[in-house]
Amino acid sequence: MYEPKDIFVTRPSLPPLDDFMPMLKEIWESKMLTNAGPFHRRFTQALCDYLGVNHISLVANATLGLMLSVRSLELQGEVITTPFSFVATAHALLWGGVTPVFVDIDPQTLNIDVSLIERAITPRTTAIMGVHCYGRPCEMDAINSIANRHGLRVIYDAAHAFGVRQEGKSVLLGGDLSVLSFHATKVFNTFEGGAIVSQNAESKIRLDRLIDFGIEDEVTVGSIGLNAKMSEFNAALGLLQLQHVGNYILKRKTVDSRYRDALANVKGIHLIHPDGKQPDNYYAFPILVGTEYHLSRDDLYSKLRKAGIFARKYFFPVLSDFPMYRSLPSAQSKDLPVAHSVAARVLCLPMHPDLNAEDQDRILAVILNR
Repeated sequence: MYEPKDIFVTRPSLPPLDDFMPMLKEIWESKMLTNAGPFHRRFTQALCDYLGVNHISLVANATLGLMLSVRSLELQGEVITTPFSFVATAHALLWGGVTPVFVDIDPQTLNIDVSLIERAITPRTTAIMGVHCYGRPCEMDAINSIANRHGLRVIYDAAHAFGVRQEGKSVLLGGDLSVLSFHATKVFNTFEGGAIVSQNAESKIRLDRLIDFGIEDEVTVGSIGLNAKMSEFNAALGLLQLQHVGNYILKRKTVDSRYRDALANVKGIHLIHPDGKQPDNYYAFPILVGTEYHLSRDDLYSKLRKAGIFARKYFFPVLSDFPMYRSLPSAQSKDLPVAHSVAARVLCLPMHPDLNAEDQDRILAVILNR
């Protein structure tokens, strides 16, 4: 008999343990656990090949990747960004001594509204940090055009965008740097980890040094870096995960299709990608709960939780409402109406490759009030 169990918004995708054991044995026998060992080098090249990019620097996590991106580009003053993201986006700027300047989001894509960027530029602006929210690409051509006109650098927080392509090209090829997350909740994971995609070899060299304390050779430390190195264990797991990620994404697509078919005509439940042009990796399944629905977003959230279904309010509250940001001139809610409206209505439903039809039916039964 089927026993209902808790259903979480995500769960890690893991390869067969038997496939990982030979790699673990090789690491043990080599006694090379870190510092750009053989698995690190193999994983770096395999990622470049898979993602269609030329320069990747592996990091211990994406937050460090964002912090080092800010350091690498020597950003100062102000950086324009979105208030609708995970806290790491803005924290990385503040850690780097840079002031985030929030502009509102587009109501369709939930990414930064490019029509508002130029009016936020001041003499202190040095960069734009876009976020590919839920893996859906920013309007990169428009952002890059603005950056070129004003002499700004561009970083993309691509934590959700592993493998996402636009017009046949990786979205990671936009801007100066793009940062990926390999956290356990992501489409592709190494337990913990991440990567920075550079557009040229010089940028990669600078980042690789910053990742290892700023060390240039045995007796030379030329910059103020961090210990942001990815271990051999994580790199080996990543190398194995690359063999399975295509299948994981196909399974996510099936889950996405089930949700889409069941919720397409539900009054008050608005799909983020109603045109079906969702990102390539199906990272998340966000919905917006409107006033036409018979419950508020928070009431639906509570009802799901009581049924053992742990949906999440990604991203609520908006970044500009947190205490370290709310005093910024750009954090005033009147200037960020779309972000606040979306944050008050958004709910990310469980989405992972192992979400079977029976459990998905349980989720849908609550939403459809069956």
